[in-house]
Amino acid sequence: MKSTKQFLTVITIFFMCIVINAQSDRYQLYVVHEDHVKDGMEKKHEQADKAILDAAKEHKMKDMNWITFQADDNRVMYLSPIESMAELDKNPFEDLQKKMGADKFDALFEPYAGTYTKHGDYILRLDKELSYMPQGITQTPEGQNYRELTYYHIPPGQGEKAEQLAQTVKQLYTKKNSKLHYRLYKSGFGNMGNYFMVAVAAESPEALEKLREENMELLGEEGKKIFDEIQNATSKQERVTGYLRPELSYVTNN
Repeated sequence: MKSTKQFLTVITIFFMCIVINAQSDRYQLYVVHEDHVKDGMEKKHEQADKAILDAAKEHKMKDMNWITFQADDNRVMYLSPIESMAELDKNPFEDLQKKMGADKFDALFEPYAGTYTKHGDYILRLDKELSYMPQGITQTPEGQNYRELTYYHIPPGQGEKAEQLAQTVKQLYTKKNSKLHYRLYKSGFGNMGNYFMVAVAAESPEALEKLREENMELLGEEGKKIFDEIQNATSKQERVTGYLRPELSYVTNN
């Protein structure tokens, strides 16, 4: 898990568009750092995560929070909320580095060497308007650490169509009082192409499958028609499953 300083190179026009969007209450921006962990290196990578987490707790690190998601395919994603793109010009670990000293701080990252095939940073935008969580939006519903992330890749020129379909889905879920809740994220800076990512939480894979079956029965033909439209409007759909790791997450009120 590296610092997000590498975001300093920004395409000016794109930067301005996202800043405008971020100023709206509609969006919450997240910096995502993603590691693709090698087979057999999961334990070593997790130990490195725990060392950083322990240091952050010991020194009461400020100005940065993250939640950790571990996918079944060995991807590990760390999501950190930010207020605007301007925060990317700062070192999020500056407080911890000052408290520990540069040498001890740098040593925290050495164990990651050789544990992943690739890694990188990008922006996701949580779209509160297109998310469906009637009791209030949260990334961490209690007792529901299982996650299913579905990426809907949008062909060039189909952004408006995708937006309309997402609105239609939410309207239908709301009308039917669906029990299957979701958060919709949009790709941002650092991503190639355009996609919507829909995150669903549940207690387990079995609980989610049961909920999905009940939901499809509830939505009926209206739901089937919309999902067929989505299938035709997207260039590719990718599903990633895994678990939120609260014990590897750092969340404070600072």
